[in-house]
Amino acid sequence: MNARTKTGLEILQFAAVIGLLGDVLLRATPWGLNVTLFNIAFAAAMITLLWRNAPQFLTRPTIALFGALIFFASMFTWRDAIELRVADTIAIVAILSIIFIPRMKIATQIAGVFQYGVAFLWSGFNALFAPIMLMTMDIQWAKIPRTGATRHIVSVLRGVAIVTPLLLIFGGLFVAADAVYAGWVQRVFNIKPEIIVTHVVLTALFAWLSAGYLRGVLMQDDDTFSSPIPAVEPVASVVETTTASETSSPHLPNNLTVLEHINLSDPPNQPQPPKAEAPPKAEPARWDWAKFDNTVMPGGLTLGSVEIAVVLGLMNLLFLSFVIVQVPYLFGGMELVQNTPDFKLAAYARRGFGELVTVAGLVLPILLASHWLIRKESRVATILFRVLAGIQIALLFVIMASAAQRLFLLTGELGYGMTTIRLYPLIFMSWLAIVFVWFAATVLRGARNHFAWGALWSAFLILGATHLLDPDAFIAKTNVALMQQGRDFDAYYNSRLSDDAMPVLMSAFEDLNPKAQETVVRRFAERYQESKCEGDLRSWNLSRSRTQKMLTSNPDLVREMEAINALRSHRYNRMGETVGPDCGGERDGDNEND
Repeated sequence: MNARTKTGLEILQFAAVIGLLGDVLLRATPWGLNVTLFNIAFAAAMITLLWRNAPQFLTRPTIALFGALIFFASMFTWRDAIELRVADTIAIVAILSIIFIPRMKIATQIAGVFQYGVAFLWSGFNALFAPIMLMTMDIQWAKIPRTGATRHIVSVLRGVAIVTPLLLIFGGLFVAADAVYAGWVQRVFNIKPEIIVTHVVLTALFAWLSAGYLRGVLMQDDDTFSSPIPAVEPVASVVETTTASETSSPHLPNNLTVLEHINLSDPPNQPQPPKAEAPPKAEPARWDWAKFDNTVMPGGLTLGSVEIAVVLGLMNLLFLSFVIVQVPYLFGGMELVQNTPDFKLAAYARRGFGELVTVAGLVLPILLASHWLIRKESRVATILFRVLAGIQIALLFVIMASAAQRLFLLTGELGYGMTTIRLYPLIFMSWLAIVFVWFAATVLRGARNHFAWGALWSAFLILGATHLLDPDAFIAKTNVALMQQGRDFDAYYNSRLSDDAMPVLMSAFEDLNPKAQETVVRRFAERYQESKCEGDLRSWNLSRSRTQKMLTSNPDLVREMEAINALRSHRYNRMGETVGPDCGGERDGDNEND
C-alpha cells in the first residue's frame, strides 16, 4: 500500500468521524456550544493529518489561522446577536479558504487579495468534487492488504449484505404470522423513515465536504508523498593495467620503455577537445501564483501614466468638490445644520450615512485594481499613482468623518436612537479606516504583498472587538440613555434584539412607561416560552442561559408571562392554530423514539 493510498484512507476515516459529529452536534438549534465543539474537532483532525502527512505546512501563519478559527467558533457560545453569528461564519469560511494558500506555492502572509479569492473558489471546488478523485484515483483499493482487522471487517460487511434480505423476508413472515410479535416489532422499530433519511443525509453531507476539503489541502496531483533517493549514475573508473608483454618490453634510448615514450609524446592527462553536447530540453513552464501580475493581461487593459492621471485625477476632483461642501457642516456642527434653510436633520443624517459608507467601501477595490494594472515599465505611472492615491485617501478620510458625524447626529440627543443598521456600518467603516492606513503603509510604499495579510488580521481584530462591545446590549443601553433624556423609546424594536440585550431591558424596566412595559413583558413571555425548548446542552449559549435564569428568577414576572402565554394560546386555539414552540423534537429533527 503506497503513501497516497494510506493518506487517502486516513482522510476517509477522519471525514467519517467529522460527518457523525456534524450530524450529532449541529442538528440542535439554535447553534451555540455545538458549533464550537464541531470546529475544534475539525481543526484537531486537520492538524493531525497535516502533522502526519505534510508537517511542512504547519507553519506559524497556519497555526495562527487555526487559533482564529477556534476563537470565532467559540463566539457562538458567548454572543447571541444574529449579525455576529453571520460575521463569525464568514470569518470561519475565510480562514478555511486561506489555509489553501500554501498549496498555491506561495506564503500565506505575502499572498494578495486575488490569491485569497482563488483560494476560496479552489477550496469550495475541492469540497464539492474532490471526494470523487479521492475514492476513484487516489486510493488503490485493489492493493490494500486484506489481513488482520481489515479482512474481518470486509467479511462482516459481506455477511451483512447477504443476510439482510433473508432477515427481511423471514421477519416479514413472522410479523404476518403473529399479531403479538407484530406489535412488539412495531414498538421496537417505530422510527420514522424521514428521521433516518435526515440522519443519513446530514452525516453523508458533512463527511463528503470534509473529505473533499481535506483532500484538497493534503493531496494534489503534483505532490510527492515519498522522497525516494535519486538514482546515482555509475561512474566508470579508469584502471591502468599493463600487460606482461609491456612489462617485459625492451628498453629504448634513455633507458625508457616503449610505454613511457608513448606517454611522453601523448600524455594521458592531456585535456581533450570538448565534445558537442545536445542542447538541454526545456522543462514545461509551471504556473506560479507568486509571480501572477498584469503581464497576463492584454496591453490595452493595463494602465499607463496618462490613464492613471485621468482616472484618479477626475475622482479626486469629484471627491474634493464634495469635501468643500461638507467642510462647513463638518466643523459647524449641529447649529449650522439646524440653521440651514430647508434643511432637515433627518434628511441630512439618513440620506448621507449609507451612501458615504458605500463610497468608502468602493474606493479600496478601485485603488487595488488600479495599482495592479499599472504597467511595470512605467515608473512615472507608479509615482503618479502614489501621489494621487494618497490624495484620494486623505479626501476619503474627510468623507468618512462626515459620515460618522451624520451617524452621531442621527443617534445623539436630538436624533432617533441607535439601531443595528446604523451601528454595523460604522464598525465596518472603522475597519476601512485601518485598512486605508495599512494600504498607505504597504501598497503605496511598494510592499503590496504584505497588504492582504494585514488587512485580514485587522478584520479579525475589529470583529473580536465587536464581540467585546456586545452590539445589541450597546444599542439597548444607548436607547435607554436617550429615553432617560426625554427621547422616545421604541420598545418593540429594542425588545426584538437578541438575548444579549435582555439584561439591559430588565434593569431599565422600571423606567419604561406602562405601554412600553407591556410590550417588553409580551416579548419576555415569548422568550420564556421559547426557553422551555432550549435545554439541550448542544445549544448552550451564555447569553441565552443568562436570559433564562433572569426570566425564571422573578416569580411575579413568571406568573405574568404564563398568563400572557395562556391567553395567547387560548386565542389561537379558538382559531384552530397552535402557539408557541413544539418541544417534541421539531427543533433538531428528532423525536422521542429517535
